[in-house]
Order: sequence, then structure tokens, then C-alpha cells
Amino acid sequence: MLTKRRNGVAGRGSHQALAAGLTAHTLDRRGFLRKSGLAAGGLAVLGTVRLGAVRPAQAAGSSADPAQAVIRKNVCTHCSVGCTVTAEVVNGVWVGQEPSWASPINRGAHCAKGAAIRELVHSDRRLRYPMKIVNGEWQRVSWDQAITEITDKLQAIRNKNGADSVYWLGSAKFTNEASYLFRKFAAYWGTNNVDHQARICHSTTVAGVANTWGYGAQTNSYNDIRNAKTMIILGGNPAEAHPISMQHVLSGKEINRANMIVIDPRFTRTAAHATEYVRIRSGTDIPVIWGILWHVFQNGWEDKAFIESRVYAMDDVRKEVAKWTPDEVERVSGVPGEQLKRVAELFAKEKPATLIWCMGATQHTVGTANVRALCILCLATGNVGKPGTGANIFRGHTNVQGATDLGLDVTTLPLYYGLVEGGWKHWARVWEVEYDWLQSRFDEVPASAGRKARSRKENMETPGLTSTRWFDAVSLPADQVDQRTPLKAMMVFGHGGNTVTRMPEAVKGMAELELLVVADPHPTTFAAMDARRDNTYLLPICTSLEMDGSRTASNRSLQWGEQVVKPAFESKNDYEVIYRMAQKLGFADSLFKNIKVVDGVPSAEDLLREINRGGWSTGYCGQSPERLKAHMKNQHKFDLVTLRAPKDDPEVGGDYYGLPWPCWGKPELKHPGTHILYNTSLHVKEGGSTFRARFGTERNGQTLLAEDSFTKDSDLTDGYPEFTFGVFRKLGWDKDLTADELATIQRIGGNNPDAVSWATDLSGGIQRVCLDHGVIPFGNGKARANAWNLPDPVPVHREPIYSPRPDLVAKYPTRPDERQFRMPNVGFSVQKAAVDRGIAKQFPIILSSGRLVEYEGGGEETRSNPWLAELQQDMFVEVNTQDAAERGIKDGQFVWVYGPENAAKAKVKALVTDRVAKGVAWAPFHFSGWFQGRDMRDFYPKGADPVVLGESVNTVTTYGFDPVTGMQETKVTLCQISAA
Repeated sequence: MLTKRRNGVAGRGSHQALAAGLTAHTLDRRGFLRKSGLAAGGLAVLGTVRLGAVRPAQAAGSSADPAQAVIRKNVCTHCSVGCTVTAEVVNGVWVGQEPSWASPINRGAHCAKGAAIRELVHSDRRLRYPMKIVNGEWQRVSWDQAITEITDKLQAIRNKNGADSVYWLGSAKFTNEASYLFRKFAAYWGTNNVDHQARICHSTTVAGVANTWGYGAQTNSYNDIRNAKTMIILGGNPAEAHPISMQHVLSGKEINRANMIVIDPRFTRTAAHATEYVRIRSGTDIPVIWGILWHVFQNGWEDKAFIESRVYAMDDVRKEVAKWTPDEVERVSGVPGEQLKRVAELFAKEKPATLIWCMGATQHTVGTANVRALCILCLATGNVGKPGTGANIFRGHTNVQGATDLGLDVTTLPLYYGLVEGGWKHWARVWEVEYDWLQSRFDEVPASAGRKARSRKENMETPGLTSTRWFDAVSLPADQVDQRTPLKAMMVFGHGGNTVTRMPEAVKGMAELELLVVADPHPTTFAAMDARRDNTYLLPICTSLEMDGSRTASNRSLQWGEQVVKPAFESKNDYEVIYRMAQKLGFADSLFKNIKVVDGVPSAEDLLREINRGGWSTGYCGQSPERLKAHMKNQHKFDLVTLRAPKDDPEVGGDYYGLPWPCWGKPELKHPGTHILYNTSLHVKEGGSTFRARFGTERNGQTLLAEDSFTKDSDLTDGYPEFTFGVFRKLGWDKDLTADELATIQRIGGNNPDAVSWATDLSGGIQRVCLDHGVIPFGNGKARANAWNLPDPVPVHREPIYSPRPDLVAKYPTRPDERQFRMPNVGFSVQKAAVDRGIAKQFPIILSSGRLVEYEGGGEETRSNPWLAELQQDMFVEVNTQDAAERGIKDGQFVWVYGPENAAKAKVKALVTDRVAKGVAWAPFHFSGWFQGRDMRDFYPKGADPVVLGESVNTVTTYGFDPVTGMQETKVTLCQISAA
């Protein structure tokens, strides 16, 4: 894990001893997994591993004939690190698996999930064929019957209730191409009710980061953490959630003797590596961050020059931070002031310094504000836009970054184009479909409950319902749901049913749906809650290992995964299922107009090319299938830390690995991608950039453009707005456009070509000319310490809805009740009722949740894997030793965890430990298949039940939603625990 760099290439450890063990034939597969963390395969035979790294071919123990073996590379389907999986295939059978030693991301390593990933394809727990439930019994049906019945029912529901009555829940397991296709399909259907897992993990990150400096994504990379001299990990446990990322974190700590500060309510496995551990009360992130900044400002440790040139309205933050004296921070969060002073001095002075966060920071009613505060801490100390700095956001699922980028979000179109006329017209041009036809597909919404009616155009531009509250949109009175009718049907592709809070209410909502379709390799919790007797379908979808397509890791790098083997059983890939549905619904010809379809399966390469043709706003325009495939072929050429290939290489020369977005211009421009966002020390053609000028040029008499800050060798040596054809004409740069580029701009602009921008110019000419002049297409602006468009422009602390400190609620209340995302958010009323009823006395333990290394997400896939199931067989709750003693609870016994809503309860095992403080409990969120003490195994289709079942922690989680994104509050609620 701590291998030193050699020659700028990913290092390879010695495996001679392991190979020797294989030579002696003393290890069975289980033993091999335990000793190495990898599944056996014979790749040394085939030359993909240097002979200096392993013993000769005969020692590798491969049963495959090297002459028959084919090597295929794909990407691990679990977390967002982006580990390459290298498969050995013989006669269409995946016979051997090893990670890619050459990958600069995983460098030959895998966690338990990655090591056991081949089982996802071979699993006998997979859903084998389409099924439907009739009178409570699962029946096998053909694909033709399933697609026909589903689309007929969808059309009937649409005709009666409107397009918005169907909810389209997509997946972070999708490839980029499937994510894009699913969002495009929803647009053709006529709804913005389309979402995916980012809603419940990092929607607040995207909103908070994008509203600070321009793009909602990780600024640097896992690899770049090796450059840091100080790192703060807040609300993240990468040792379990992103294990392979830890090789980069710990290498930085070791090589740089870096400070590693972990801020978390729980003493995690990551905290065990820390040089400083800070225990906080869950839900007090802002007081702690402002407490750090209080010391920074008090001692003059801020980066004054950086703030002056590149940050807007930091003085507004100073006023809020001044309220958070060490005494007040300790009173609210429990953290001593002297400890935060140490942290503040390290982060401000021992630079470069980076902030790492995960869902511990985001899954709160103040999630967006938390993220904003973290960004502001980076800005105040000048720790952004340089190697070793930045906001290193560790996202969850394999393609949750890419799926968000490609528009699986109720607030955007693909690549963050807004739900405004200009955004819709841009994609109508890319899709070669009439804008008016798209508009005609949307519902007219009648006036109701004092709300005005909405035209089709207005509805087309209105954000949809969030996935965190889909069941409320089913069960609430119709006049409270601001669309033509409440939800009547759910189309669920690759998304668990146990991932939302308030599970008892979700089960009720599920029972009220007129149609439920689950398309997944596994049945998921949706199929096993005993809520459905009819009108429920299961469609077997293959894993992304069984299909072609790209995925985007947390660091914005795209990687191409090639199909390892054909889909197992009767499963089909997402592209084909969407195509068949579009055929039945009558718009396949238009949906796939420029996409080749062979034997009913759309081309992943063509889908990516269409993304390239429209993805100017985020720089998804330069990553062609050919360039991504070349990167996978030449992984060994990329530097471990800079992620850059030598400039003289004929295939990938000068590229950053995976062409991390933004990758400007058409693919033939060969932009290298952007390893580190907002890095002004590089030319834009080398991956340099500024903060985005996306918020205007001036506010309240202050400039919003950068001052005396610009990228290397820029023709413009101060701040500047985003580029349009009109700006080009003023600068005289329109003369640099080719005739074809100019013709395209004039065609798009019509009577107003000056309005055509870098993001809507389909010719790519504006971006090309910008690069030639050394400027960034999106302008050179200041980051915002004050985001005036958000509910709290400067982040303020607000107590959780179910606060363990009712004495603080009056001073730090949640936001007033208000309508968001088509429904009422009554968090203020719920919080007030909790205080009035004395809930904190009845339920005195703070409950939080998180990840285990063995499982991932809702857990259906990983709990169905016997190699992983063996490692963690029981759902549990961590209980502090004193709390356990007071309740007569012994380690390993069953306990009841009671929640304050819906008389909810969950029966789990107790893990008595001081990892959690007194008055705090913690549980993993990967379990389902039990519900309030009842074993639900018999409700799964026969043979498709996971190996391990358990209660979902979300049975007892509670109400609470971030006002900006609808994020649920899973990281802090209250509970009571007693022996079962």
C-alpha cells in the first residue's frame, strides 16, 4: 500500500511468495482470497503482468490454455474509485480474474468486493428471466409478454393521469451511455420525474460545490492526495467505503509525513490511521467548520491574496464565523477549542491541504450548507486549484458521478443544462427532434390548492419529484402534490428499495401504486416487502460487466468497459430494454435516430458520440470511444501522481488518464482533460482553468470576475465573462472561426447569433478558438463565499429535525415549512412537535448509519455474493458499552431499535463497542429482507433471495429534507434500544 514511486509509473509489488504457494497447489480459492484479496487467474501467462512481478506462467495456476484465452478489461461495479478489472475469458466463459496491475487508480489492488466481483456474473442468485406477480405468486413470463404488458399499462396510465404520474428511477450502476439514454427517454416520455442514487448520497455536494465555484464534482483526484501535507477527512470512512483510495491517502501520509485529521462522530477504521481524531456530535458540521475558521481569521492565517483576487464576499462569512467562539462551538458540538485551533493551524499553514468528505457531511437537512462551508474553508486558506489541495469528494456507486453528469436528476438535462428553454432547445438540436414536439409531451397542470395552473412549457421547466419522497407523492392528498395527479407507477432500474428513510411509509406507498416494474440483476427490496399482489414485474438486467460502455469515477475520469461475457441467463442490457420499450411506445425511430442498433441492441459507442456532440457545457465533448479505449490499452503509460502520459506517446501522448472532464472541444482537438480543476498555473490546453463565471459579472457594486488572476499564457490577463459569439465579435475573434463553424453558429442563433455560447455551439468553434487564445470557455470568475440564490446564502447551523439537544432548537431552528419539489416540506412542524413531545427523552440515543467494507449500497447484489456474505452474516447496531450496561444488553444478542415515527422498530444484533460515544449508536445501511422483526425471505422469487438478510436501518430513520436538493437526513436521528 505504501510502495514508493518508481519512474512515474504505477508500482507493482512482489508476488513471488504468493505464486510459490500456488505452485505447490496448497491454496483453494477461499484460501487464495483470504491471503491475497484477489481471485486466481493466469494473467502472467498472457503477458499483462511483468515477469518481474510474478513467477513464470506455470506458477500462476491457471487452468486456461493461453492460446485460447482472451483478455478483457472493465471497471469494478461497486464504489466510485474506478478500479479496473481484468478478465480472462475462454470460449465465452469468464475463467480468471485479476485487477489491472497497470491501472494508475488501483495499481493491482482490490477490496473484498472487487476481488469477488466475478461472482456477480456467475451468481445463481441472479434474476434469470422476466417475472410478474399474480395474486401474490411469482410467475415466469417471456420478454415479449413482459414488454408488451408493461408498455400497455404505462400508456393507459399516461392517458388517464398524465406523463408525470410515472416515476423513472434510474441507477448509478448504469453506464454513462445508459444514464444518458434513460434521461433522454424520460424527456421523450414527457416528464422531469427522473432521478437516481445521487439524490440520497451527494446531491447536496453537487449543489453546494457548483454554487461555490462552478462545477459540482471533485476538484482533484484520489491520486493527487499523495501531494497533500495536510488532509481533513470529515464525514467519510474510506478505509471501509473506498478501500482502494486508502493506498493514495496513506501513501501521502507516509511519504509526505502528512497530517491526517479525521472528524467524525464515530471512531472509524479510517480514524485509526489519523494523526488527530476529532469526535463531534452528528449534525454539527457547520459549527465545527466555522470553529476552525474562527481560529484562522483570529490569527490572520487566511490566504489574503487568494481571497482578494479569486473570492467574492468572504467578509460576509467573517461575520457569521465571528459568532462561533470556541466556547459556543464546544457547547454545541462537544469539540474543545484548543483542538480545533491545532486543526486550523495545520490546515492553514501546513500546505498543500485537502478536504475529503463523504455522506457524513451530505446526508443532512443542512447538507448543501455543510458542503458550502467546507468549500469556503478551502477558499479562505487558498487550498483549491493546486496539486495536493481541493475538495476531494469520495462519491458512492461506480458511476454516480457519471449518472449525475448525464442528467439523472430532477433539476437538469444531460450535462447540467438547465430545465429552461435554451437547455431544451439545445438538446432538441442534438437529438434532431422538434422542440415543440418535446413540449407537447408534457402535461398541463391545473390550478389547485391556491397554486396557479402550469402550461406544458412551464411544466417542462419545473423540477420533478425527488426519489427521497416518491412514496409521499403516491400517498399524500392529491391537492398537496403539485402535478396533474399523484404518482401511479414506478419504473425502477438498478435502485434498491431500502435506501429511503421512513420505510414503513414507503411500504404503504408501494402498495398503492398501480404498476411497479423493477429492472435489475436481482429482485431487490421492492420485490420482497409483501406490499404487492399484482401489477408488479421483474426484468432481469445484466451487470455492466456484461455490456460495453463508459463510467466516470469520482475524479471525473472516464473509463471504457468492454463486455467481458454475454449476459447471463435471459438477462438483457439497459440499452436493449429501453429500445424495446421505445418501440412499443412509438418513438424508437426518433430516440435512436443517430444511434446504430444491431440485433435489437443499441451501440454504446454511438451513444457516447451523441453525448460528445451535445456535452459542451461540462466538457464531455472530447472523450470519444476511440480515445477512451486507447487509455485502457495504455494504462501503464500514465503517471501515478499526475495521471499524465508522456507527451511523445503516439496514442495517448500528453493525456490525463480517463480524460477527466472538462475535456474541451471535439475529440480531434486532443485536449488532454483536466486533472485539477481551477488550476491557473497551466495553459488551458494543458488542463488549466479558472473559477467559472456562471453567476454574472457584478453584484452590489462588487465584481464577480477574477482580479489579477488568469491561466498561464492567457491572452486576457484579468477576469472575463463566459464566451458567446457576441463576445467574440467584440474581441475580433470571430475571424478565427472557420466557415463551417460560423455557419453552424448562425444556424443555431437565427436572428440572434450573438447569444450562441460556448455551451450551445454545436460546431465546437467557440471552444476551439478560446483554447487557441489561452482562455477558458466558461469565463474567469470569482468563487462565491456568499451564494445569494440559496436559502442560506452564508451557511448557518440548524439543529437536526430530531435533535438530541432541544435546548438549542430555539436558537438554531430548521427552516420554516415551505413547498419544494412539488410537495410540502414540513420539517419545522416536525421539529417543533418533537421538542414539544419530549422526544429526546423518550429516544435518548443518536442513531447514524454508514458503510461496511463487505457490502455496498442497498446490499442486494453484494449480500447475494457468497464470498462476501461469509464475511458479514448479520445486521447489527453498534451500542456504546455504558449504554449497553444500563440496558442489560450483551454483545451479540438481539436487540430492538425503536424509532420516533410510525411506531417503527428493527430487530438486529448488538455490537457493544466504544467506537461510538455514550448516547450514540451506529448501523450499516446495506441490509434488507427483514421488516420490523419479520423474515421476508419467502416473498422473494424462489432462488433469487440474497444469502444474507437483515433489517434495514431505514425502517427507523425519520423525516427531514435538505431544502435545496431534497436530500434525506440519514446521518442523525433519535432512537431507543432495548434487549429483544
